[in-house]
Amino acid sequence: MKTGLWLLATAIIFGAFGAHGLQASVTPERLETWDTADRYHVWISLFLLAIARTSFQTSDWVYRLVVVGLLVFSGSLYLLVLFDTPLLGAITPIGGVLMITGIVTTASTFRSFD
Repeated sequence: MKTGLWLLATAIIFGAFGAHGLQASVTPERLETWDTADRYHVWISLFLLAIARTSFQTSDWVYRLVVVGLLVFSGSLYLLVLFDTPLLGAITPIGGVLMITGIVTTASTFRSFD
């Protein structure tokens, strides 16, 4: 739960920074990239909070996949915008695959009353 809350707090901080601190210094396309990074940052934070609030147990390995995926995905996009280094965009899909793998693994082990 703590990790989800910390990640959500940083997503809000990064979102505010993007909206107020970057507008004058980056192109609209780069701002859109920042927004994409922040949007996924929020969604994954909420996913972690949702999992923490249920009785559902997931392995530490799956949890780490999602967190590392978020750090690679959003982190590479944040750095791409801050340092105007398009090569970092090549790393982004790796983070996406890690997040998806963690979420799909969680979904496949989730037991419900379907």
